[in-house]
Formats: sequence, structure tokens, C-alpha cells
Amino acid sequence: MNINDMILLSIDDHIIESPTTFDNHMPAKYKDQAPKLIKDHDNPAIDRWEFQGTASFTGGLGAVVSWPKEEWGFEPTGLAEMRPGTYDIHERVRDMNVNGVLAGMNFPTFPGFAGTHLASMPDKQLALAAVKAYNDFLMDELVGSYPGRFIPMCIIPFFDIDESVKEIHRLGKKGCVSITLPETPYGVGQPDFASGHWDPIFKAMVDTNMVASLHIGGGFGLIQRPASSLVDDIVILAALVSTVAATDIMLSGVIKRFPDMKFAMSEGGLGWIPFLLDRMDRHMFNHSWTHLDSLPKGMSPTEVWKKNFLACFITEPTALLTRERYGVETIAWECDYPHSDCTWPFSPELLHAELNTAGCSDREIDMITWENSSRFFGWDPFKHTAKDQASVGALRALSTDVDTAETSKDEYRRRFLAAHA
Repeated sequence: MNINDMILLSIDDHIIESPTTFDNHMPAKYKDQAPKLIKDHDNPAIDRWEFQGTASFTGGLGAVVSWPKEEWGFEPTGLAEMRPGTYDIHERVRDMNVNGVLAGMNFPTFPGFAGTHLASMPDKQLALAAVKAYNDFLMDELVGSYPGRFIPMCIIPFFDIDESVKEIHRLGKKGCVSITLPETPYGVGQPDFASGHWDPIFKAMVDTNMVASLHIGGGFGLIQRPASSLVDDIVILAALVSTVAATDIMLSGVIKRFPDMKFAMSEGGLGWIPFLLDRMDRHMFNHSWTHLDSLPKGMSPTEVWKKNFLACFITEPTALLTRERYGVETIAWECDYPHSDCTWPFSPELLHAELNTAGCSDREIDMITWENSSRFFGWDPFKHTAKDQASVGALRALSTDVDTAETSKDEYRRRFLAAHA
């Protein structure tokens, strides 16, 4: 397949929320208590979100796209230092065009990947209002501004099961196709999936045909490291969280209780999947003495994986060689813009080379780059964009003026201050 003919859907990108994210959507009685993005007292180059008396910052690794690597780090940063496409919807679409990406699904930043930060706030009614306001921003402003360019995924107030069910049904009517949940809820102080606590949420998601998107992050604390561990440890070992999460789901009985519940695993990669399925398939036979009965009757873990799961990768050449073991139909692609693992602006080149090295046929390439995601999420990529205008080549032709050069924080800050003088 010619690189310009590929169609790319990314099911793991990230939004850096702008100062106006909540402005149009908080109820009038909560306007003065809405989350606010302000300059840090000690360093005006850094922004911080203030909500319910708690300050939170955007770490540098969450917004490094186009920075020189020597400037990467976990230190807090601000909008002035970031590439505008991280927080400006219109610039984001231009950055997607120049990278040949038709549509992306975006996890939140300030609210937490699964809304975990908002869920931790003490005033739950105010937190609930913020969750709904964020969802309306995403559906009405982000998705609504550019139909067909963003796959709609929202958060729920999982600290209140009844309100979560109501929100899922409300969002379903607005066209949302996915809810992001904590991948290991007990890692963020919530009951686990086996407890039955989440069952009303799963039922509501099945009833509205929504996918649970599980992004690594909340379970990092489960990977215990020594005091001498490096920053590199958690980056390298992060995929272990997806292994734990998938095992939890398989053994929890969730899929037995809700056979049509679907789970998309984000940023955990692919390499752990064949090992886990080999291990679990053998376990079901070899350790029958435990009487484990957590899956739909007559289905093996591999069969459940192929029916109920989708996993995505950024770059993973070895795992692609074993794709037939766990199913080409279970593989999707992610860009991870604007995080440190993202491949912008050369995603098509890197992905094309990797798929061809793995010997993928044109049919398999289409499945991995867009068909699997479209089917799994029930989202039509060509509803608003004709197929012949959705390719890498067609999209790149729309934004030939986009500057993709490496740019320092200082230069972005200079441009930002000049634009806002």
C-alpha cells in the first residue's frame, strides 16, 4: 500500500485543556467555583489549574511535541511553552492534517485520564458539575467544531454510580461512543471490577453501545519500585499495567455478566497479549481444580479477547509479527499526540515502514489503521469526510504551511507573548 493511501485513526491522543474549557458549560450557580487556569505565583511561565482549593499542573512529558529532547522532563509547564496544537482546537486539526491523521480520540489531562482528579475532589456536587461541563465542552466544542475529526470519548462521575448511569445515557444521546474508566479502579481507591460495584455502569454502557477505554496511569502505583528506581522504570514498565488490567477483567466475571461489554486498552502496547493469552488458556485447562468460571460458557480467554477487546500500539515491530496469535482484528493504532511517546509529524512514515517490515497485507493495514477502530467503536469515519479525502496524502495537502520544525520552549514563549501582547 502506498503511504499516501493509508487512512489513520488514532484511539489515544490527549487534550491540554485551555482556560476557557469550562466557561460555557458550568451551571450558573457554580460559575465562580469552576476550575480556573491561572499563572503560578512563583513562576509566571507555568500555568496551574485551581479547583476546590487544590492546585494541579501539566507535566512537561504531557506536552513535549516538537520540543528538543534536552528540554523534556516532568517539570510543570504552561501554555506559553507548548505547541499551540496541544490546547487550541483549530491548530490541533492542522497538526492532525500535517501528520495525515483523519481522527483522534482524546483523553483528558486536567480532569485525569479517567476523570480521576475530578473524582478526588471533596465537594462531590461541584465535581459532578465539572464532569458534566467537561463532557459538554468535548462534545459541543471539540467534536462539534470539527465533525468527523474527533472520536467522542467522555468521563463519568464514577464516585456516584447513579449519576454515572444518568451521564452515560445523556452522553449516548449526544453521540458519545466511549467512556474512559480507571484501568485498575482499586489503584485509585475504588472497588475492583469483580465487586459488582461497577455493574450498573457496565449495563448502561452496553445499553448505549459504548466502549470502556482504559488508559494506563491510575495503576502505576501497583508497580512497586525501589527508592533507587529511575524515571525510566515506569516508562518502560508501564505496559505491565495493561497486563494486570486485562487479567482483572477476564477473571472478574464482568464479561460473563455482560457478554457484549467492550474494552479498549490504551498505551499498553501489544507485546504482552500473546503471553497472557497463552498463560490464561493453559491455566483454564491445567488448573481446572480451582473451578474458575469467570468467562462466558464455552469460551476460552483467547476467544473472549478477540470478541471483547481492542489494543493499540504506537510502534511495536516484534508484536506485529505475532499478530495472528491474538487476532489482527484486535489491533488498532495510536499517535499519542502530544505526549513523549508520540510519533508526530512522521507517523505515516514510521507506521508504514513497520507494517511492511511485519509483512502486513493491504487488507491487514486497513484493519489496523482504521477499520478495527471504526468497527469496535461503531464510528463511521466517512460520515463527514469522503473516503478519497480521508487519506494521508489528501489530509497533508490541506496543511502544507504547518511548521513542523523542532522548536524550543523559549521560542514558543516568545511567539505566545507576541500574539497576546
